[in-house]
Amino acid sequence: MRIKWLVFFFIAATFVSCSLNNGGGELIGTRNVKKWFEPRPYGMVLIPTGSLNIGQNDEDMAWSMAATQRTITLPSFWMDETEITNDEYRQFVYWVVDSIKRQRLADEGYDEFLVRDRQGNVLEPPRLDWRTRIDLRRNEEYKEVLEGMNYSGEDRIQENELDVRRLIYRYTWYDFNQAAANDSYYDPKTGAYTGGTVVNAQGEREAVKGRSSFIMRKEVSIYPDTLCWIKDFTYAYNEPYVHGYFSHIGYDDYPVVGVNWHQAHAFCHWRTQFFLSSSAHRVQDWRLPSESEWEYAARGGLMEAVYPWGSYYTRNKKGCFMANFKPMRGNYIGDGGDITVRVGTYEPNGYGLYDMAGNVAEWTGDTYDESSYQITHDMSPYYQYISKESDNRIFKRKTIRGGSWKDAAFYLQNGVRTYEFQDSCRSFVGFRTVRTRIQ
Repeated sequence: MRIKWLVFFFIAATFVSCSLNNGGGELIGTRNVKKWFEPRPYGMVLIPTGSLNIGQNDEDMAWSMAATQRTITLPSFWMDETEITNDEYRQFVYWVVDSIKRQRLADEGYDEFLVRDRQGNVLEPPRLDWRTRIDLRRNEEYKEVLEGMNYSGEDRIQENELDVRRLIYRYTWYDFNQAAANDSYYDPKTGAYTGGTVVNAQGEREAVKGRSSFIMRKEVSIYPDTLCWIKDFTYAYNEPYVHGYFSHIGYDDYPVVGVNWHQAHAFCHWRTQFFLSSSAHRVQDWRLPSESEWEYAARGGLMEAVYPWGSYYTRNKKGCFMANFKPMRGNYIGDGGDITVRVGTYEPNGYGLYDMAGNVAEWTGDTYDESSYQITHDMSPYYQYISKESDNRIFKRKTIRGGSWKDAAFYLQNGVRTYEFQDSCRSFVGFRTVRTRIQ
């Protein structure tokens, strides 16, 4: 009995010593940190908290049904200075290639590609070890295993050509929106759900069995569609861009294209995990900007401006065009670029963001709907619909903003919204990412 009391006293004393936290009896919280500063993400700028009148405030095309304005408020967030470039997206592709190679080698029994504990045992569940180098010159057996990643049979055109169809990125995320919607079905006494349904990442509806039901699982083929340069244009010689736009060093600093909405989402998830794997800082996830965030950032602090540079005109006082678009019928080169140009070629807007108008249109996170301005909240509005394969294409529209190198000036306006289908890969659509700032 005495021993039990001693154990209880030790536990109680330990708890009291931890809870006091040397505060002398005062309420000081559990963390002895006076101030925390969020480090600036590389290549991103801070967009301050603010409000704006979202929507078109000048020219409107007849029957566009997009002229409604409303006032909204947005918290601050980080945004990429430029659109994601070919070289930046290629880093994602190379990471996926490397991870698939390591997984294939580990599956064939090469345990040197798995993380081990201090006793030399492979961890459970197994995790890939990124420190081990894949040296094909010293180990011919590696080469034999990895030959399965190349084109073969009738698909093979040349030797040792990587089959990009195998570049699948698998990832998961937790759907808090659906978890909140099913909260009324949760029984706190039993810890079980007594009903409710959840829509999975493929758009299929399932019964809720527990908290894990809200984990979304998705597989995305992540290599850009280089054939988009031919598919998008009839009777146009664009084969040089098929061969080299994504892979040639000369286009490294050009915005990536041929990436659909799902691929852009997968990139955001990878960027978050890639950062967290090497940093001690806990930050919010990278993601696509909401439509309202994109417009707020594009205006650059000038709430009534038609274009990101704050003018009603597409030229400056010297007569030079301010963005890369189609300035005249049949004349693409009048602004200095026939197709896309290097990111950051033109002057930034008031927030330091480049190419918010022109160059490539940009994916946002929102599903496109003509009435979304009327149904979304006035604090951080966001509209999302998870479509399934059998849905009509109208439910697969995602909002794009900013206009592109092949568009007329109308689409460069801050308030103009249009769409592309979520599975479409276009030679004139790219993206940039955002990250909510920790206040």
